Amino acid sequence: MLNRTNASFTALLLAVLLGFTTTGSAIAQAPVRGTNYVELSPPQPTETSGKIEVIEFFWYGCPHCYALEPLIDPWMKKLPKDAVFKRVPAIFNDQWGVAARVYYALDAIGEEERIRAALFDAIHKENLRITSESAVEEWLGKKGVSVEKYKAAYKSFGVESRLRRAAQMTQSYKIDGVPTFAVQGRFVASATANTDRQQLLSVTDYLVGEARRGTAKK
Repeated sequence: MLNRTNASFTALLLAVLLGFTTTGSAIAQAPVRGTNYVELSPPQPTETSGKIEVIEFFWYGCPHCYALEPLIDPWMKKLPKDAVFKRVPAIFNDQWGVAARVYYALDAIGEEERIRAALFDAIHKENLRITSESAVEEWLGKKGVSVEKYKAAYKSFGVESRLRRAAQMTQSYKIDGVPTFAVQGRFVASATANTDRQQLLSVTDYLVGEARRGTAKK
């Protein structure tokens, strides 16, 4: 799990590689509040009326977000119909803010989903510098993205607004690393609190059920 507390980026990577295993074991018992997940106080407002909101806080530069990505699509397709999945780029500093800007600019022009896997590969396998505007623009051009549309979106008012919202959510959800999942503004499950990627997704599924039960009680 990547977080903001390590003294250097190298130390950060070493810490997360040791801290989040790659085994595929599913959670064997009911998740424990305070161990596998936390309940937010106060709960945060959601933006999807009538649906259970599931958010993945992530960063393009995170090796564990990259490793988790191939599991997201098949898992997302199995989410119940009353749940909706969203991604929010966590923002802890300027470097993470640049990556978030890239995400929102691509999303604004309808290209993020199409090239997400290739972009993750380029960052983690080809050493693409996500903080280099020129390098990213050159790479996007090779992938068939309209660089002019991307550049217009990159510093647009809409993207600026979404960046401010992402930074605010990173704080209000008390996110301290990625990947982290939040459910219905009430529950947060992080990579640090769970032994592997599959357990993190299983705990998130459990929290969707908890959110549904909580809604039914109202």
